[in-house]
Amino acid sequence: MDQANACPKCHYVRRDLESTPAWQCPRCGIAYDKYTAQRAAPVADNADIRPTATKNTARRRFKTIRVTILLLVFVLIGTDALLSKLRSTSWEHPLRVVVYPINADGSAAAAKYLERLEAARFDGIEQLAKVEATRYGINISEPVNIVLAEPIAEIPPLPPRNGNPLQVMWWSLQLRLWAYRVDHYDGPRPQVRAFALYYDPETHPVLAHSTGLEKGMIGIIHLFAAEDMTGQNNMVMFHELLHTLGATDKYDLQTNQPLYPDGYAEPELQPQLPQRKAEVMGGRIPLSRTRADIPERLDLVVVGTQTAREIGWIE
Repeated sequence: MDQANACPKCHYVRRDLESTPAWQCPRCGIAYDKYTAQRAAPVADNADIRPTATKNTARRRFKTIRVTILLLVFVLIGTDALLSKLRSTSWEHPLRVVVYPINADGSAAAAKYLERLEAARFDGIEQLAKVEATRYGINISEPVNIVLAEPIAEIPPLPPRNGNPLQVMWWSLQLRLWAYRVDHYDGPRPQVRAFALYYDPETHPVLAHSTGLEKGMIGIIHLFAAEDMTGQNNMVMFHELLHTLGATDKYDLQTNQPLYPDGYAEPELQPQLPQRKAEVMGGRIPLSRTRADIPERLDLVVVGTQTAREIGWIE
């Protein structure tokens, strides 16, 4: 190998008696062809690298901005919910409730029922709230004021079955965004929004559990589209409205039996069973250890001491 064919890396010129293979430099050990090929390959300059780095930086910044905005939304929603809850349970002014009726099963029976539905159908709730609030020393003229909005054609997102806490949180956020989007009520801003889903009792003799969401103060309430079930419907409605104010269930979720003593309207009654009335968050009138019936009239419903404490009627 002459000087022109010296090693491209260390410039060593092979001698005739070298023992290393002809393709390898005896001094530095490189493979001539491989090294030459690598040197010939184009090398990306800073101009090629800079756009990729800029794109990556932009993506990171966008992600940071997006996460920050999402956190701010959560903070604003949480703050608004807290302030609304504090105002609602001060009981210095009537609790403003707007009911948004929905034909949940698309039936003719529900459609006919909604055509005749008036706010007066909920007068029993307002009257019961007045009687019970007065019993606990809340002396405003109208503790609960219920108005009726125009029907909504869209079904709300329903809670996940057996959902984990993360799924429930995600559903809660979706529900609040949905409620904000479909809220067409043209009046003072409601403190509680009750989405009343009506079903034909002939095809839906048993309804899904209703839900009262304290964060957001929203109720998803499943009701029968039947006038003779107004009392039972109002019992369910009042139960869920109090959930939005912080009241907790006082019945066994597996058996639906009211829990003693907080789920009993008259826990001191002797004999203890059968009870004569229902505690609103107990949901039913306990008649025996295995039987409890939903009251058909609101004059058979009371607000127990623990429930009154949870909604701010007593300390």
